[in-house]
Amino acid sequence: MTWRATIVTLYPEMFPGTLAHSLAGRAAAGGQWSLDSVNPRDFATDRHRSVDDTPFGGGPGMVLRPDVLAAAIESTGMDRPRLLMTPRGRPISQARVRELAAGPGLVAICGRFEGFDERLISGCDLEEVSVGDVILSGGEPAALLILDACVRLLPGVMGHDESGSDESFEGGLLEYPHYTKPSEWRGAGVPPVLTSGDHRAIAHWRRMEGLRATRERRPDLFAKYVAALSSGVDKGPKIG
Repeated sequence: MTWRATIVTLYPEMFPGTLAHSLAGRAAAGGQWSLDSVNPRDFATDRHRSVDDTPFGGGPGMVLRPDVLAAAIESTGMDRPRLLMTPRGRPISQARVRELAAGPGLVAICGRFEGFDERLISGCDLEEVSVGDVILSGGEPAALLILDACVRLLPGVMGHDESGSDESFEGGLLEYPHYTKPSEWRGAGVPPVLTSGDHRAIAHWRRMEGLRATRERRPDLFAKYVAALSSGVDKGPKIG
């Protein structure tokens, strides 16, 4: 079954964008996933094809109308999760990406202007998601990011299926550092354990390096990992 993505956007020409290249592009050409778009302007009811209006209560900018957006969203069907791109949403996680990749696909709703009428969220059963504590000019770059994260996890898209399970955020930690040839570069060498041939020692080193990187760079993730370890969820190595 083909994994299906639909983008609700005022700028359908922004897609597939980067998704036409590399892994995602080859997977689309091979029929592993498909992408289509819906333009809310096609559902506007006035001669100007208006999709927004001034906010109640005053203030700058324009707000996307719930009636027009709902018609566009509901035209995509009810068989896939509906993700609303918004900085107010729950941060997208690798765990949620895996869930989405394992399903039939998704519908990504991209906003512009000052945002959406709040009634749209409950009225169309939307899942609010954020890609970080930043403000974008629209939801399209966020949708591209989420789609890329999902498509690479589809069966057969990556050359080695294990590549998707041995990287940052899988297991709650950041990924360990990597090294390749040359063995000496600008006065820096490769950790001896990586050339030892001792696969058990290499696995332990990688685990500990992942712990160290997480503790130093993402204390929020590290705190969650420690809490899980304390509750017995993870039986990893002792944290020094």
